[in-house]
Amino acid sequence: MSKIVIIGSSNVDLTVRTCRIPSKGETIFGNDLQMAFGGKGANQAVAAKRLGGDVSFITKVGNDAYAEMMMENFVKEGIGTETVITDGGIQSGLAWICVDERGDNSIIVMPGANGTLTTEDMKPFLDKIAEAEYLLMQLEVPLDVICYAADYAFSHGVKVILNPAPAQPLPDGLLSKLYILAPNEKECRLLCGDDATEDMPANARLLLKKGVGNVIVTLGEEGSLLCNGEGSVKIDAVKVEAVDTVAAGDTYCGALTVALSEGKTIPQAMEFATKASAIAVTRCGAQPSVPYRDEIK
Repeated sequence: MSKIVIIGSSNVDLTVRTCRIPSKGETIFGNDLQMAFGGKGANQAVAAKRLGGDVSFITKVGNDAYAEMMMENFVKEGIGTETVITDGGIQSGLAWICVDERGDNSIIVMPGANGTLTTEDMKPFLDKIAEAEYLLMQLEVPLDVICYAADYAFSHGVKVILNPAPAQPLPDGLLSKLYILAPNEKECRLLCGDDATEDMPANARLLLKKGVGNVIVTLGEEGSLLCNGEGSVKIDAVKVEAVDTVAAGDTYCGALTVALSEGKTIPQAMEFATKASAIAVTRCGAQPSVPYRDEIK
């Protein structure tokens, strides 16, 4: 099994369940409040670790009670804390999540320390990145850090996987360094800009022209779509009754990277990731919903 480095955010999530997502100016009652650990980077790191990956996680937290809880959680999950950066001048990241009866969600993220991650913070960990086979990242930390890490990893033959969430435009220089770009449908359209259409394979091909090696578009209940220079492959979703879609995409990305690190082909890795994310949506919370390896049949 090859090594995986993940760079990204770590948050404490405060989740309230409601009958529906409130509209602008509307006040509604919640019926449950839970505190759990989240952040797209941490979710993916926990998913990769629980599913058997050799994982190092680079993240930044404050020097507060939330940071202490997150550090304890990393230790519990078997994720080393030597790559966790502490900044005493700012509080740790927090997220407020509203989940409705159907399992759909609306999220407000306060980046905190995640938003202060710098390229200087990366320098002590460059050797660790160079030793990895895969570098997995998202977009809840500053884009200049993502570009810096991708450039370094690419120059050392490390395969870079990017989950472009939250959605934002990305420079072609970054896209050309990516082994896999894994957006959902909305993110895929945004990355294509004015050239975007409702045809997901066509959108994926536009991104391939920008230098991306492989594009995997996650399609929710419709599964996922791989497009690369050899053509396209559709992987069907596993039919389940969803109760909470929080961290489903993060579980998918973590599982995908683990399967690749074990030598599986991209379609095989997508099948594994599909099974993992299908389990995640049947449970509440971000990291609490992430399955363990022995649950994947």
